[in-house]
Amino acid sequence: MGGAEVQQEQRKPDRPVGRARTLRRDMTDAEKKLWWRLRCPPLESGHFRRQATIGRYFADFASHQHKLIIEVDGSGHGEAAKIASDAERTAYLESHGYRVLRFWNNEVLSEIEGVMSAIFAALGSLADSAPPTPDPSPPRARARGGRGTAGA
Repeated sequence: MGGAEVQQEQRKPDRPVGRARTLRRDMTDAEKKLWWRLRCPPLESGHFRRQATIGRYFADFASHQHKLIIEVDGSGHGEAAKIASDAERTAYLESHGYRVLRFWNNEVLSEIEGVMSAIFAALGSLADSAPPTPDPSPPRARARGGRGTAGA
């Protein structure tokens, strides 16, 4: 390289990733309780992520596969300014194809079974709205270069 030093480009930390990590580390008691129930749900496919970034927002819990967001709100979300902010946030998330469920902290802390029932009902209704898969499944195409169907 003739004496010229090769400068390695320093990777700058991604601000949203750092913020999401902080939010995951500093979860409220209600978020912790719900996370323990969501992290290993009896779902055949898909899972929830904590503090998932969606555009400019951080969703408390999001299933990207099911396009479902769960928000756990404290008492501050009952104030007029926060209500308007939450409505704007929900509209943004819904415009990106997500359904948003909101629960109060006290609901999660004292009625976790009811919260989980509502979440599973939402997941079930989302699955019901998906087009059914053909039954029986159509035959698989043969590998490229192979023969066509018998008799062809």
